[in-house]
Amino acid sequence: MSDLPPNFLVRPFRPGDEALACEVCLQTADAGRDATSLIDDPALPGHLYVGPYLALEPELALMLEDGSGICGYALAALDSRRFYERFQREWLPPLRVRYPTRNGDPSKWSASEAVRAQFHAPAIFWPEPYGEFPSHLHIDLIPRAQGQGNGRVLMDTLLAALRQRGSPGVHLGMHVTNARALRFYTRLGFRELARRGETLYLGLRLANEH
Repeated sequence: MSDLPPNFLVRPFRPGDEALACEVCLQTADAGRDATSLIDDPALPGHLYVGPYLALEPELALMLEDGSGICGYALAALDSRRFYERFQREWLPPLRVRYPTRNGDPSKWSASEAVRAQFHAPAIFWPEPYGEFPSHLHIDLIPRAQGQGNGRVLMDTLLAALRQRGSPGVHLGMHVTNARALRFYTRLGFRELARRGETLYLGLRLANEH
């Protein structure tokens, strides 16, 4: 496993990390770029992409921290079907009350309206063959943590945790325009599984350690 640069720490999620992790999500929500100027409610991206993992599978949530606080995370779900079933049953109902249904032409929605719409009609998808890549993950780092090997350490640690839990493989979705992310995942051994709209799905087989 790669070494972390000085002043950085990878650690398990702890209750109380939620707000700072959601800030990282906002600052990377525009295809890896800062979405602060695009979103009218800073909590929106975190409600969709961070909060459910911290609430439903906290044992597979890792935080990257430096002297200024949380600057990245890696989150995973062991069984995507089970995760999304709980996501819809347990996580989304209060958000649907808080953020009413969006109506009208989706092509005219703002970025914030598009996120709100997903609370009511989530874009859930997993690439086939599901049995080979049932787990999925997200990883985000803000600029001060990028380009120093932190992402590799986060991924190595999270992939090891998935292997230990018996996962045969993992997938992820990324925006098709995020060339930096694609290079990073390709170096780790991920390969393309599917494309759906502007999302590219990549998968990695996980060797069985048992």
